[in-house]
Amino acid sequence: MEKIKDIILKIEKYAIIPVVEIDSLDHVEPLVNALVDGGLPIVEITFRTEAGQKAINTIKKKWPKVILGAGTILTVDQLRLAQDSGADFGVSPGLNYKLVEESLKVGFIFTPGIATPTEIEMAIGYGIRVLKFFPAESLGGLKYLNDIYAPYAHLNLRFNPTGGITLKNMDEYINFKAVYAVGGTWVARKDLISNGRWDEIRNNADMAVNKVKRLRKNFRR
Repeated sequence: MEKIKDIILKIEKYAIIPVVEIDSLDHVEPLVNALVDGGLPIVEITFRTEAGQKAINTIKKKWPKVILGAGTILTVDQLRLAQDSGADFGVSPGLNYKLVEESLKVGFIFTPGIATPTEIEMAIGYGIRVLKFFPAESLGGLKYLNDIYAPYAHLNLRFNPTGGITLKNMDEYINFKAVYAVGGTWVARKDLISNGRWDEIRNNADMAVNKVKRLRKNFRR
């Protein structure tokens, strides 16, 4: 439990998790440098590509202080690979009981995705209090999240809304008491990475970090 609290506090400091697809290991160094230079030393590398697992391993070795997540974990084998590669936490788009049970067994910080009260209660049954709310905007955004969170507010659940969130609409999520961070591909979109537009990624990170600072300047949890 202390490990989870520690990583959540680290992530909450930045309140944004760039969700990234990596097609080539050649993109890893300039990508991480762009995020770090933009003041956002955190990244979630997805398992949507063949290079994902090797990218996680590379980042952990070269940038050990970067907060490193493994995303789109769909199988037990991927969860084990994420942990073995050095990921600080893992994320899944849905709630798969096999992944949840394996993460608890091996002591790996894992955030399953939820979209309904039923899934929230399944997670609670496993003792999980940190959840991904996905796909956030398609489900109804903050209004829907607030509605399904309300019956469980006394349990101190924490959410990572992801899906359709951008610099323009992240404000209300960031200031919601149950949200510790938002996830999004917009910081380092796939096309920006494939075209080597590292300055744009750095600027996106910088704008996001500065916006979080403004939004949470007088915010109290």
